[in-house]
Order: sequence, then structure tokens, then C-alpha cells
Amino acid sequence: MSDNLAADTTDHADVEAVGDLARRVTTNVEEVIVGHHDVVEHLVTALLARGHVLLEDVPGVGKTMLARAVARSVDCSFKRVQFTPDLLPTDVTGVNVFNEKTREFDFHPGPIFANVVLGDEINRAPPKTQSALLEAMEEQQVTVDGTTRHVPDPFIVIATQNSVERDRTYELPAAELDRFMKKLHLGYPDEDDESEVLARVVGQHPIDTLSPVAGVEEIVAARQSVANVTVESAIREYVTRLARYTREHATLGVSPRGSISLLRAGQARAALNDRDYVIPDDVQREAVVTFAHRIRPAPDGDLTGRELVEEALERTTV
Repeated sequence: MSDNLAADTTDHADVEAVGDLARRVTTNVEEVIVGHHDVVEHLVTALLARGHVLLEDVPGVGKTMLARAVARSVDCSFKRVQFTPDLLPTDVTGVNVFNEKTREFDFHPGPIFANVVLGDEINRAPPKTQSALLEAMEEQQVTVDGTTRHVPDPFIVIATQNSVERDRTYELPAAELDRFMKKLHLGYPDEDDESEVLARVVGQHPIDTLSPVAGVEEIVAARQSVANVTVESAIREYVTRLARYTREHATLGVSPRGSISLLRAGQARAALNDRDYVIPDDVQREAVVTFAHRIRPAPDGDLTGRELVEEALERTTV
């Protein structure tokens, strides 16, 4: 067997392991979350693609429960931050406290130092506190009083925000929205799914007995395998054309960071399907949830960000 063929076989075996891991986590999460298979898959692929996720919807549809279920499915550290108007940046990042015994300052890490961080109702905190997440989300590190500390690896922020009570919340700045790989919506369940939810939560809630099906080392290895999934130049050019279309038809189009996010999401989607190379279908499957929230439509336009991405997919040649 040639060296190249051996390498290809090894790479495909790695990708199959990633696909198996993704399906295990997805199935486990669906022990708690009913009727949202696509959303669960999107969140799992974001985890494998080194991305962060924003869940936006009306209250009570399971945003927080989805984030908790993903965190419980992986045997890793998990912290929750309940964002409120009086929350301070140091409540997120941590703070230096003077130790009278040693006469030195000791660093007390905040909840940002965890593998999975749930930012619940992130839009209830003022922009200054929201910005405490920016460095960690982009660079996997936190700087407090001039000292930089790395957050754990792997690291993912899953934030929720409700789409009502706009007068009591703060709009997320563009720079923060751009750091979320995907923005997902759950929506109300249909009649059968809601009936199934009610049946499952009578007595003990399934989240209380959910066990991990993956470890930290598996996630780290899977992320590396996803990063090695082949992206041909034709796929890169296709993503570039999609991004340029949004820039030409909106006040604020998709940034290069958004294009990178789409490529990484496409790699994870390919691995989920046991492929070690990205095809246009992977890009198209991930484009709306990866691009739409980054777009600010033109004031005189009649398309939403989502509709503009769908139009870009229709009109952009593969």
C-alpha cells in the first residue's frame, strides 16, 4: 500500500469516528430535546467546528435546556452565567482579590473558564458586560488587569436571548454577533412533539439522568479531524462569492470571519456525513444559520438577512 493511500485511509477512519461521535451526542441530546433534530445537529457541528452558538426565540421553547443537554452529553466543565442588567464584566471573566496572608493578589476565575459556557439571556446585560466575552470567544483567552490567561480547550459559548421584551434588553453589537458561528431558532413544537415533551417530563426530568457520551479528549481529537477535512479551491471561491453577494446587497454584509465560519461549518457537516472533503451541499446546508445574523439589510430593502442569504444561494453559481 502506498503512503498516500495509507494516509487517505487513516483520514477517512478519523472522519468516520467524528461522524459517529456527532451522532452519539445528537442522539443523547434528543433524549431531552424533542422535534428539533436539525437544530441539535447544527449545534453539534458548531461544537466540532470550533464555533459559538446564539439561540434566539421566545421564552419557554427549550433554549437553555438544549444548551444544558449538549453540555451534559460531553464529560467536561460547564458553567452558567445568568445575564442581568447589574452584571459586571468581572462577574464573567474573574477578578483579582488581595490576600492579606500572602500580601499578594489572587486571581479568582470567573465562569468563562469552562469548556462549555452558557450565557443565559445574554441581551439582558449592558454592552460593557457583553463585551467581556469578546476576547475569549475570538482568541480563547481572557485578560484581567494586564495578565492574560487561556480558557480551557475545547471552549464553546452557547448564548440564549429571547426575541420579545425588546424594550427591556440590549441589542448585541455587530462585533459580538460576528463572533457567533451560528444563530439558531427553535420555534414552537408541533402537537405530537409537544405531547411527547409533556410525557417525558412527568415525574423526573430527563436532563437529570442524562449521562455523558463523549469525553474532552474525544472532542479535541474530533475538532482536529474536522480541521483537516479537505476544502478545494472551488469551494473556497463559492463561499467568497456568497459573501460578496451579501456585501453588495446590504448595508452590512458578511465579514471574512463569517466566510471562515461557513467553511469550518461545512467541514463539520462533511465529517458528520462521513466525508473527508467538503461539497457545495455542505456549504448550502450551513449558509443561512452562519451568514444571516451577520447581515444588516439596506434601509430601503425589503429582504431580511435570512432572505438575502437564500437569494444569494439561488443566484450564485456553484
